[in-house]
Amino acid sequence: MAQPGTPTPVSVVALKTEPVALKRELPGRTRAFVIAEVRPLVTGIIKERLFTEGAEVEAGDPLYQLVDSTYRAAVASAKAAVVRAQAALELARLDANRAEELRDSNVLSEQEQDRIMATYNQAAADLEVAEAELQSAALPLSYARIRSPIAGRVGKSHVTQGALVTKDQAEALTVVQQLDPVYVDVTQSASELLALRRLLEESDIRNADGIPVTILLSDGTEYPFQGELAFSDVSVDPMTGSVDFRIIVPNPDRLLLPGMYVRAVVSNAVLQDALLVPQQGIMRTPQGEAFAMVVNADNTVERRMVEVSQTIGDRWLVRAGLAAGDRVIVEGLQKVAPGVQVDPILIDGS
Repeated sequence: MAQPGTPTPVSVVALKTEPVALKRELPGRTRAFVIAEVRPLVTGIIKERLFTEGAEVEAGDPLYQLVDSTYRAAVASAKAAVVRAQAALELARLDANRAEELRDSNVLSEQEQDRIMATYNQAAADLEVAEAELQSAALPLSYARIRSPIAGRVGKSHVTQGALVTKDQAEALTVVQQLDPVYVDVTQSASELLALRRLLEESDIRNADGIPVTILLSDGTEYPFQGELAFSDVSVDPMTGSVDFRIIVPNPDRLLLPGMYVRAVVSNAVLQDALLVPQQGIMRTPQGEAFAMVVNADNTVERRMVEVSQTIGDRWLVRAGLAAGDRVIVEGLQKVAPGVQVDPILIDGS
């Protein structure tokens, strides 16, 4: 313990400016990049499931086969109608050709010629109707083989062989999700967003363009691929006072699955001349105001009210109240008070 009249020894750090990346570690949830709920377009009974649950599928791959005998019969009937209409059109065409050859010989009356041409035109129209009905009959048959609308990973099947499914039913048969890349949806408080925008307006701040987003898994390990900030929402959630951000993250190994809890370390900007003070050097009044004990040029303790914005590792980022070169007490604070003479011992505060 220091003798009366002897300066009290304290440990101090000399502040210096340094560039600091302003980061926010934000909670988030993973979301599939594209989600397709597979539903039947026709009514039928499941004949066979054609995929393995959890497997990767391509767009157009068959997933289910419905019992399609009724649809096949309708197609066969429509094909027969097309053949019949083609035959009728051919007979009408032959009659029209003969009528054209006899036009100048006056063998056929003008009324008979008009009737023959009308029959030919009607046969041509009947063929078009039959072909359209064939196309209509073929659609339900093609829908009886239910295919994946997108490429991705198919989930579990919600129906089994023999189940009746109906057109436009509410329940999906299965879900296909594109998992490379994935979205990570995170939130940031509106107050933090406003503070960041104020920082960006200052002269010593520049945008940290091109700095990727680091993803931390639930166990704290760093995900091997960096994400990229896609967009931020244009409105504030009135219930939470937060703004949503969406990050696109590569997921070639399918390590990130929809619904996983992760944390996103977002670097918003770079502060070129930052002042960082060890956390033990910043104290607060009963009213919550931050202050630091500083050793002046006469080795006398001064109390400085400061403004801090956020922690960077184990240090506070000081926005006002201190300057480069100030000596802030970090050890021995319980033994000093403003106006006390001290013996400062400089330590490394980085």
